[in-house]
Amino acid sequence: MTVDVVVPTVGRDSLRLLLAALADADGPAPGRVLVVDDRRDRSGALPLGGVAGVSVIEGRGAGPAAARNLGWRRAAAEWVAFLDDDVVPGPSWLADLARDLAGLEAEVAASQGLVRVPMPAGRRPTDWERNVRGLETARWATADMAYRRSVLEEVGGFDERFPRAYREDADLGLRVVRSGYRIVPGRRVVTHPVRVAGGTVSLRVQAGNADDALMRGVHGRGWRASAGVPRGRRARHLAVTGAGLVGLGAWVVARRGGLVTQPARWVAGLAGAGWLVGTVELALARIVPGPRSAGEIARMSATSVLMPPVATWYWLSGWVRLPWTLADRERAPRLAGRPVTSGSADRPMSSPPKAVLFDRDGTLVADVPYNGDPGRVVLMPGGGRRWIGSGRPEWPRRWCPTRAGLRGGICGSSR
Repeated sequence: MTVDVVVPTVGRDSLRLLLAALADADGPAPGRVLVVDDRRDRSGALPLGGVAGVSVIEGRGAGPAAARNLGWRRAAAEWVAFLDDDVVPGPSWLADLARDLAGLEAEVAASQGLVRVPMPAGRRPTDWERNVRGLETARWATADMAYRRSVLEEVGGFDERFPRAYREDADLGLRVVRSGYRIVPGRRVVTHPVRVAGGTVSLRVQAGNADDALMRGVHGRGWRASAGVPRGRRARHLAVTGAGLVGLGAWVVARRGGLVTQPARWVAGLAGAGWLVGTVELALARIVPGPRSAGEIARMSATSVLMPPVATWYWLSGWVRLPWTLADRERAPRLAGRPVTSGSADRPMSSPPKAVLFDRDGTLVADVPYNGDPGRVVLMPGGGRRWIGSGRPEWPRRWCPTRAGLRGGICGSSR
């Protein structure tokens, strides 16, 4: 078993800690450590910390999905272990990784490591700290995920139409699982410290709502349940935003006067009350579990006013752009040089079929009732020879009896 490690980076200082921890970890060394430099501005040096044996790949600045694709396609090992550049592997990470991957069945495509997010001592975590802590329970998070390279090749790798570090890992995991593979939990551990973020970080991360629209377009209505993603607050954000817009519009109408002044005032009052209740509920839901400091209360109050319309804007913009995004075959996952195509809205085809079944009805295969002899499987002229006989010689052919033959005892179940 061989393993290469791929780390996409935007040049964070935490990369130095990651590489140093990886170099000092106990266990078999990886074949290669590939760091994909996904910075758009490469005027400064990457913080590699002087760790030897690290190969740097120049990325395109196109996001983590594209960077990881560059990394695993350059890898040559059987397994590719992805690490985000803001995690720190534990002292036994390499040994634990080897144990996690040893002896896995062929149907297991990936092993997910454990992510631990340290919380502050002596106070309650802030809204941002609780947000980052969600990585501890996120399904298929690539903060620490090892995939078989052959499976990545089969499903086409990451979908580069996801431009952010959001949903690109869930999309890949969903395509892998729907291709018939399993993703299992491992025992290795990485630490994910909470990096310092500005007061508007809760608004910036709302851009991921556009990626939710893409997930719906690619994987269908039930993608959240399939990927283990909570529903979140989108319905409430839409309701609060709608109430605010209706209230504002009614207030403008009431200001102009006329016959509809009084009804417009009633509508403005009711809609405004709904907006206020929704905004206060959101602010309290974020303030109460936190440290309740003056600064945190002020940030949560201000951003709770803006969060519903910002989230709604990104979500609607994702839907507006969805037809063009889905038509972007250049960035879509590619299978053997071809982009992935969808079988249906709810069940996209994410990999080539593993088997093609033909019935012996006299159209493609000669009709021999209850045939138990492979030598009597004969292709019909025309369609049968064209469709079945044109396959590659190395493609295996198998035959199986009909269910009626099994029920009637003509062919044993072992056949």
